[in-house]
Amino acid sequence: MGGGTPEGAVAAVASLIGRGATAILSFGLAGGLDPALRPGAVLVPNRLWLDGAIAPTDPDLAARLGGATGHLLLAGERVAATASEKRSLRASTNADAIDLESGVACRAARAAGLPFAALRAICDPAERSLPPAALLALDGRGAVGIAPVLRSVLRQPRQLPVLRELSADAWTARAALRAHVRSLAPGQRTGARAI
Repeated sequence: MGGGTPEGAVAAVASLIGRGATAILSFGLAGGLDPALRPGAVLVPNRLWLDGAIAPTDPDLAARLGGATGHLLLAGERVAATASEKRSLRASTNADAIDLESGVACRAARAAGLPFAALRAICDPAERSLPPAALLALDGRGAVGIAPVLRSVLRQPRQLPVLRELSADAWTARAALRAHVRSLAPGQRTGARAI
């Protein structure tokens, strides 16, 4: 619902809270910072690296998502585009993964006094640098902009193999999220609104 961007997450969380959400769940893809996490690895982090400090997620909500996996999720402000940037973030925060929506969602949940948790699947692993076209793919609303991607590929056709890998890994990550949600017992499935 947040479209993978902080801007989209702000609007999505405000809408959910305005409609009476009783909990906030950040749900979607993440970039790997821990080299051991492969595409499709599902995380239910028990804490967020948020604004330079550790913010715990709600243990009851995490339990309803199958239980916390013990990971630390970095609430990113921008995409970690290169392998060296991911290594640096890992070294400075010890975070296992990064996404751009969870920080916004967590801050809003805290301000509203609502429980917060995250359910994320790794899309791009720590060792992968993203090609330029991947950074142009989403606009501020999370919609895929085909024209900028095509222009980038036409300028730099060598990025096509990495884009294919990224696309396959995104499919793997989404499939892992669907499978994880389906595996939850009906009593575990949360009524929280997801972004």
